[in-house]
Amino acid sequence: MVIEQIDSNIKHSKNILLVSHINPDGDTLGSMCAMYSAIKDNYRKKCDMVCVSDIPVTYKFIPYIDEVKNIAEFDLSREYDLVITLDVAALDRCVDAGVLFERAKNTINIDHHQTNPLYAGVNLVKPDASATAEVLVNLFEDMGVKFSLETAVCLYVGILTDTGSFKFSNTTTNTLNCASKLLAFGVKPDVIYQKCYESQSKDMVLFQSYCVNKAEFCNDDKIAYTIVYKKDLEKFNNKGEDFTDGLTEKLRAIVTTEIAFVVKEVGTGISKVSMRSKEKDIAQVCSVFGGGGHKLAAGALIKANPEKAVKMILSEIKNKNLC
Repeated sequence: MVIEQIDSNIKHSKNILLVSHINPDGDTLGSMCAMYSAIKDNYRKKCDMVCVSDIPVTYKFIPYIDEVKNIAEFDLSREYDLVITLDVAALDRCVDAGVLFERAKNTINIDHHQTNPLYAGVNLVKPDASATAEVLVNLFEDMGVKFSLETAVCLYVGILTDTGSFKFSNTTTNTLNCASKLLAFGVKPDVIYQKCYESQSKDMVLFQSYCVNKAEFCNDDKIAYTIVYKKDLEKFNNKGEDFTDGLTEKLRAIVTTEIAFVVKEVGTGISKVSMRSKEKDIAQVCSVFGGGGHKLAAGALIKANPEKAVKMILSEIKNKNLC
């Protein structure tokens, strides 16, 4: 039923907008560009794509990424026939683009986060999928969508990055089957891996070393965290790359660490937290602050300075007896 609704909505819409989430990663960008590619090739329609944050330099190679516009370029009074969100766990993750979603005649929400509240008219949310891109592989197959190399590359980027190169516990037989199908369309795994993980600038590598070096540990080293200030990013000449990408995983990799998190200063009195764990359900911690995600990978925005945010997070970890 959902598949037919998605197909019908795309077929009968004259103007379509695709929306990614704030602070975009490889899954939201890859999924959005894959949907753009699939609609262009199979429905002969051109969509608009919007991003509410700057696109990380790492993902500038994704097919059709140059077609993505920043929210600053949009007329927010415009009304679309259809707005599709990709990998957006909650509508507030669209930030300013949310008004375009709410004004649309029809809406579709395609995602894989367990905390997704099913906020659209049509919802395709698969919490057991490793990535929204994995959901799309199966959706496109069910819809009879023709895969181009561009579509396949976009989807592979989403799956690769949300599984941490297939090493996270969210990697399943379906995940690997989907990846295998994408390789059959000409995707080169070595090339995509290099672009996603081996194309970091010198400044980014030195920045992450600096952040790891000043990490704090508590609860017998079961909890590891570090704070990223705006001045830190400025010191290392951050001008487009997401310097914090992968930083939380570096702290989680420490043998004693059970929960790792990074608190990033993003505005006056506003901090972004990115959490990872090996076994503990940290989504329940982030949900307290209006965030969410997955059991072992979650995040939130906290209305507090970094130092206070750290205390609030540690308090919630204790309250929920996670460490």
